[in-house]
Amino acid sequence: MKLEDELKMPKFRSPYQKASLNLMFTGEWMMARVDSLLKPYDISSQQFNVLRILRGQQGKPLNLFTIQERMLNRMSNATRLVEKLRLKGLVTRELCEQNRRKVEIAITDKGMDLLDNLDPLMKQLEEETFKNLSAEEAQHLSDTLDRVRA
Repeated sequence: MKLEDELKMPKFRSPYQKASLNLMFTGEWMMARVDSLLKPYDISSQQFNVLRILRGQQGKPLNLFTIQERMLNRMSNATRLVEKLRLKGLVTRELCEQNRRKVEIAITDKGMDLLDNLDPLMKQLEEETFKNLSAEEAQHLSDTLDRVRA
């Protein structure tokens, strides 16, 4: 559905306003789809993001600051997210031996198993979301969004 119909706005102030609103609206729409997919697994999209970041470390732990830097939503409370994941047995949280003020976070086997189960579902969601775009169009969209943030 066109943005004009979704927002019941027949006219926009400028193409830039329309692009801004479309980006925000589509981002919220996409996050709602991701949240819906993750809900049965009792994790939030932010917790999922932390798990994916940790999986990318291939077994090497990360500190909270580095996790926060890599998150999609950098306003999230990484400490709280990690604690919730720890209570679910999806990550470990240990003091760094070299610097006792530093906490190191690593993904557990249970966390890896959860991601392994979610990977095909996320792939299906991505394919379904972008079914009306070719791979080239999806790459162009991604490149355009990179330019917007430049």
